[in-house]
Amino acid sequence: FLTMRLTGTKYACGRGGCGACTVMVSKRDPTSQEIRHFSVTTCLVPICSLYGAAVTTVEGVGSMKTRLHPVQERIAKSHGTQCGFCTPGMVMSMYTLLRNHPQPSEEQLLEALGGNLCRCTGYRPILASGKTFCLESNGCQQKGTGKCCLDLGENDSSSLGRKSDVSPFALSSPQEYHLTPTRMTENPEKRTLTFHGERVTWISPGTFKDLLELKAKHPEAPLILGNTSLGPAMRSKGCLHPILLSPARISELNVVSKTNDGLTIGAGCSLAQVKDILAERVSELPEEKTQTYRALLKHLKSLASQQIRNMASLGGHIISRHSYSDLNPILAVGNATLNLTSEEGTRRIPLSEHFLAGLASADLKPEEILESVYIPHSQKWEFVSAFRQAQCQQNALPDVNAGMRVLFKEGTDIIEDLSITYGGVGAATVSAHKSCQQLLGRQWDELMLDEACRRLLDEVSLPGWAPGGRVEFKRTLVVSFFFKFYLQVLQELKKLIKPFPNSRRYPEISDRFLSALEDFPGTVPQGVQRYQSVDSHQPLQDPVGRPVMHLSGLKHATGEAEFCDDIPMVDKELCMALVTSTRAYAKIISIDLSEALEIPGVVDVITAKDIPGTNGTEDDKLLAVDEVLCVGQIIFAVVAETDVQAKRAIEKIKITYEELEPIIFTIKDAIKHNSFLCPEKKLEQGNIEEAFEKVDQIVEEVHVGGQEHFYMETQRVLVIPKTEDKELDIYVSTQDPAHVQVSVLHFKHPHQQDHLSCKASGWRFWREDRKTGCLRGYCSCGTGHPIRLVLDREDDMLITGGRHPLFGKYKVGFMNNGRIKALDIECFINGGCTLDDSELVTEFLILKLENAYKIRNLRFRGRACLTNLPSNTAFRGFGFPQGTLVTESCITAVAAKCGLPPEKIREKNMYRTVDKTIYKQAFNPESLIRCWNECLDASSFHNRRKQVEEFNKKNYWKKRGIAVIPMKFSVGFAATSYHQAAALVHIYTDGSVLVTHGGNELGQGIHTKMLQVASRELKIPMSHLHICETSTAMVPNTIATAASVGADINGKAVQNACQILLKRLEPIIKKNPEGTWEEWIEAAFEQRISLSATGYFRGYKAFMDWEKGEGDPFPYYVYGAACSEVEIDCLTGAHKKIRTDIVMDACCSLNPAIDIGQIEGAFIQGMGLYTTEELKYSPEGVLYSRGPDEYKIPTISDVPEEFNVSLLPSSQTPLTIYSSKGLGESGMFLGSSVFFAITDAVAAARKERDIAEDFTVKSPATPEWVRMACADRFTEMVYICPLPLEPPSHPTPWAIFK
Repeated sequence: FLTMRLTGTKYACGRGGCGACTVMVSKRDPTSQEIRHFSVTTCLVPICSLYGAAVTTVEGVGSMKTRLHPVQERIAKSHGTQCGFCTPGMVMSMYTLLRNHPQPSEEQLLEALGGNLCRCTGYRPILASGKTFCLESNGCQQKGTGKCCLDLGENDSSSLGRKSDVSPFALSSPQEYHLTPTRMTENPEKRTLTFHGERVTWISPGTFKDLLELKAKHPEAPLILGNTSLGPAMRSKGCLHPILLSPARISELNVVSKTNDGLTIGAGCSLAQVKDILAERVSELPEEKTQTYRALLKHLKSLASQQIRNMASLGGHIISRHSYSDLNPILAVGNATLNLTSEEGTRRIPLSEHFLAGLASADLKPEEILESVYIPHSQKWEFVSAFRQAQCQQNALPDVNAGMRVLFKEGTDIIEDLSITYGGVGAATVSAHKSCQQLLGRQWDELMLDEACRRLLDEVSLPGWAPGGRVEFKRTLVVSFFFKFYLQVLQELKKLIKPFPNSRRYPEISDRFLSALEDFPGTVPQGVQRYQSVDSHQPLQDPVGRPVMHLSGLKHATGEAEFCDDIPMVDKELCMALVTSTRAYAKIISIDLSEALEIPGVVDVITAKDIPGTNGTEDDKLLAVDEVLCVGQIIFAVVAETDVQAKRAIEKIKITYEELEPIIFTIKDAIKHNSFLCPEKKLEQGNIEEAFEKVDQIVEEVHVGGQEHFYMETQRVLVIPKTEDKELDIYVSTQDPAHVQVSVLHFKHPHQQDHLSCKASGWRFWREDRKTGCLRGYCSCGTGHPIRLVLDREDDMLITGGRHPLFGKYKVGFMNNGRIKALDIECFINGGCTLDDSELVTEFLILKLENAYKIRNLRFRGRACLTNLPSNTAFRGFGFPQGTLVTESCITAVAAKCGLPPEKIREKNMYRTVDKTIYKQAFNPESLIRCWNECLDASSFHNRRKQVEEFNKKNYWKKRGIAVIPMKFSVGFAATSYHQAAALVHIYTDGSVLVTHGGNELGQGIHTKMLQVASRELKIPMSHLHICETSTAMVPNTIATAASVGADINGKAVQNACQILLKRLEPIIKKNPEGTWEEWIEAAFEQRISLSATGYFRGYKAFMDWEKGEGDPFPYYVYGAACSEVEIDCLTGAHKKIRTDIVMDACCSLNPAIDIGQIEGAFIQGMGLYTTEELKYSPEGVLYSRGPDEYKIPTISDVPEEFNVSLLPSSQTPLTIYSSKGLGESGMFLGSSVFFAITDAVAAARKERDIAEDFTVKSPATPEWVRMACADRFTEMVYICPLPLEPPSHPTPWAIFK
């Protein structure tokens, strides 16, 4: 949409996995001729497929220039935007939902948004805005009146609702705003359409006969409908098909036919249509006939996202035969038949194990197409079930799935027919045919169950090196799923046996086992957000302390907020692509660029030798020289006229390597080789050795995985050279523009001037911006052309580092009552191949390890390991989320040994009075204790602890856990110079005010807060104030917007500038006290008083002396506590989050809406760190998890069912601007309350099974870890049944973890 200047639709992942590029497509159904509206991800939609369709982007929904649509207005007023990069996609998903369902159910809302990822908000406010449209929502207090409960004055917003659910408002009917797509083809032509590209020809036949002729003529040409399988393969694997056949206009492929025996569905029907067709059939037929249909419906609800289901076809899903297919196992056991057609005629083949394995005798012929799929009805005494387990509940590929069917002899429990098929356990869908045949004639009882499990493990085998890894987990799921099926069928048999009083009595199912039959339902979260009201005497126009909407909220919702890649193309602009290393540690022997430079459009290939200035630092090169240190290290940059040409050139570059040794990937390997980046950091107090002699001791290990930033907007920069003075204008989304500017100057040429402007940012970190900005800066100078670089998601994740993985060892000494007398913690973090911020992260980790606890004898040590992985860097929390997990794990271990609840151990060892930390900084823990106590009260913790214990007594296969975690988070940098800030405020003669400051808007609302500060200081409404994007030309020498102090220090600078201006205006105001602001400004201008002022804040004092082990490194602390309750499925490892309560000490919040949004967003991101986000590397050091398919950040279905956030009232701190606190990072660690609730549930399961309650703590607590920790008869079977021997060619596992 760039050429049309429709920049609202965002490009983020390129694989349909994040929803940022969602639009609405409207098409006439080829069979019914009715117009269908459906959401799609444009990154997968070929433009040729849109013939005869209408496309509605976010610009077509509403705009600030014309009229806002209620969806756009509500998501902004509900504070559902932060960085705003994902917002247009969210808007389009909701808009499409309303086009089809004007008053949707909450379930439909959750389904519609399931494919849209957000890294900022935590989803709760987005759902809150959507719920105002739902039929059953308690929504707006003025719903139906045509008014909005938030449609108040500019500074009088109350969108978070004091002590009430947050569901904002109802405007007039959304239907009034719907646009009717125009220029749609009512009677599409029946002629064949052909579109010729440079390398591909797209052919769209108009009739079924034409399609068959084309398939006969081009038998190797694939049929393409949704492009959800072929598209990603063409991108990631480089698959190229010269001819593509699109049967989108063939009505015969969309025919649905119902008979007395079954249902025939056209292969061209989308999966969303299949879902509707099956749901309708289920409502029409008796339950006994719809077993297969119900099983298919169950998986269709969780298969991919709504956008993908709208695009993917039934035929494409079947023919693709992915090993992870959710439908093929069910269709196979349901005896589905494939109806094939060619010019020679028609034939039918079974969707059998042979077809799924791709055997030629059971497959399509090259000239055949799949016309339709026949799915027979089930019958009485036949039962069909489906199972799946994935990394998360929604929009995730399954680890293992299964379809199972059993048919009994009428009136008995004798197995007449049995069919079991698995996905995810091989290269294709696997049938357990032999096991099923050997079980025929057996009774459905415990003996059969045991034999079936053993046979299944023998037949469905996985070698230890199998692709995808997780072998023991997958094998456990094979038998766990069958056990669930066994219980389900047993329950159904009991219902059927009633008419047969003399028949055999079936085995009884204990009530404690029944919960194994229940899946976790998807529910729309509810919640309450509480904050302190402003003083009743505060002027209405003073916005400080009020929940003012994000300054760019409406622009985000309309797509009018401009990000880096939204900047229009500049004349003679060139594109850049990066060439990265394919080896982890190797010497570069030779380079051949000749073929690359011959490609038309390629301008140059930039190497390290071409850089005139400094090529980075000695330890951190901008471009690799002579050797590479990791896979993904940048070696060259290709500059070409188009992005496509640059990427083609990359494929032609030939590099010869010579492997070097040792190659180190893991922390343990680094320790073994004594491979470290910097000296050990250490803090100690008391006499730890002496203390250990008098107490009981525990020695344990803790593993914390790394985390990918997964900012929605990938790394992107535009550099425009100026002809005069060789200046550069650099447009980049960054947290530290001054650092990027200085880096560019160093590598280019000293004293040449560059101006760096920061556009809206899709939540990112700045370190890698320095490298990409430098490269583009040089290329622009060297070529004289503007240069644009937009990294694909895969390259972004491959090149950039993230949060440091951590390996921790602790030794703790304690008394029987839970009092901890001594604690010794040693932490190692994986720093990657260069130092980057690893030394700073190590220091902060050590400084923050004690968290909320006063332990007299302590020793903390930390090292950063040098490995052959991309350098890890700063991330939200800066070491605190990893390190403090070790401390809290120690607390939990002590509780288990003492037989006491963990919360009792936490209370007993918590700071209670004014005291000093391990680094001798004094602080008052009063607010910490208040947060803890209020969290216990607000969450009804002690009552719920009893309820959890009662639930666990009654349920064997489901367990609940609850945990409450305190937090003492230190804010700021450990250096005074990093706390300075500057601002520039201009007052214009019309009374308007322009504010510029050194902070960067990353979605955290800093621009909004700065205008609130200026509004209070100048005593004028916010409508008079405007913000200027951050630029080094306006405010030089800025400090990184990080460490949670951005609003603190820049607020002080803005305050200073405003006070200077107000001081200048004082004489005029005194002379005319009844005058207006405009009159005062006009008078000041006439009197030649400067209406521009620079504000400056010298910074908080902070220092740390590591030799002495003492200092005052942090300006202040943020305190908080979180309580979370979860329920786990011991058979699958899945979990649901029942409730979370957070209490946070924000003191006097500048903007409670923004601050609560930061807390919620950080919590959900932290929850991802501790539960789903797992980085996996190949044994060669290649990152496997390079996109939303493999790397799972939390989705909208991961939000706790009840999610409450409270800001601690009546709290003060004199140090900061208006006694506020920075909350950007602190909430991250509170996500660990979910982790410890999961471990609490696991401990309950292990205790019931007489297994040791203490176990090695490993984060994230993925379904694999949870399932295998809940050891039982099925995990024992897996370990007893040996794995197939590994062949010599595969001596290593499939994946390694950092």
